[in-house]
Amino acid sequence: MNEKKSSRIPGFFKLNRKQKLKKVKEFADLTDKELEIIEKGALNPEVRDRMAENVIGTFSLPYSIAVNFLINKKDYFVPMVTEEPSVVAAACYGAKLLRTSGGIEAENLGNQMIGQIYLTEVEDAQKVKEKILENKREIIELANSKKPDLIKMGAGAKDLELTVLNNKNIGTILRIHLLVDTKDAMGANTVDTMLEGISPLIEKIVNKKAVLKIISNLSDKRLVKVKGKVLKESLTTKGFKGEEVIEDIIKVQAIAEADIYRAVTNNKGILNGMGAVALAVSNDWRALEAGAHGYAAKSGKYLPLTKWTKTSSGDLMGEMIVPIAVGITGGAISAYPVARVSLKILNVKSAQELACVMASVGLAQNLAALRALVSEGIQEGHMRLHNRIKENNND
Repeated sequence: MNEKKSSRIPGFFKLNRKQKLKKVKEFADLTDKELEIIEKGALNPEVRDRMAENVIGTFSLPYSIAVNFLINKKDYFVPMVTEEPSVVAAACYGAKLLRTSGGIEAENLGNQMIGQIYLTEVEDAQKVKEKILENKREIIELANSKKPDLIKMGAGAKDLELTVLNNKNIGTILRIHLLVDTKDAMGANTVDTMLEGISPLIEKIVNKKAVLKIISNLSDKRLVKVKGKVLKESLTTKGFKGEEVIEDIIKVQAIAEADIYRAVTNNKGILNGMGAVALAVSNDWRALEAGAHGYAAKSGKYLPLTKWTKTSSGDLMGEMIVPIAVGITGGAISAYPVARVSLKILNVKSAQELACVMASVGLAQNLAALRALVSEGIQEGHMRLHNRIKENNND
């Protein structure tokens, strides 16, 4: 498989579609049937009609491959689904720059989803907390009884966290967090099932009705950290020295830290890449984006997800920590053949590895955007790609 094959393919973008497919087939050991699935890209009409309500057709988007990614010393071809020009090109270029210093380092900082139960108008919050914690073991055992297969895999509900909040309209609120290791699934349905299963028990313990039982999309116990270095020589381009590019990227970093208007745009660019990968593997890109924006504002101030600094040797170092709740099983993956082929191309063995790839794409995307912004500008390349669409429409 692709551990022994390089994703560094100079001139990949110049190949025609059949040549690109051949490269992907060789890299990922795809069958002819799997290539056909990519080319057709269509849902089975019977499956499609059951996926949503009032279905009358199928909306298709381009399916692309980003090359050059070296993550934790492993090469990846990364499937991306997006209609926006320059996103895939930027990901490839950013990955190429980061590759010059050994690629991207990525690590998971946790794999627990957060399920929430809320009690309102709590009169003696401390006493209520104590009652719930006295019964924590029984509550967790009940949660796990709803999804016994997770226990067999060493996953499942792990802990409870209780927090007292206040609101002038409804008084004291008790927030109950159920922490669940969902293994290789995104886990929304699993967590919601557990919450609805344990809620009656909690209500009985405290003699109070729970007003809300739902997963949180701020999955800050499922964080991924990525970092990578770019040599200053690699950033030298026509009319711009690498040292100057780095200095200006540091300034743009400071601007994003000072100004929410810039920070939002910075993070939107990161999510251009991450969301495109999520779509390719049929994961919930909306939950991904909501969690990322929420995490960016968790300190009370909305900040850029990425952090770019200059090393002691004058090179550029980029880091990012971002919540990524994704899965390689369950959800729409089983219903969508293209998603299964995407996972084969990625050759990821776990949801955690998939999350590392997504975060790495986000970092590469941000790097390419910042380099363009402080040098020739983004419009030259973006509009060149955008105009290809207009030319095709005028044929």
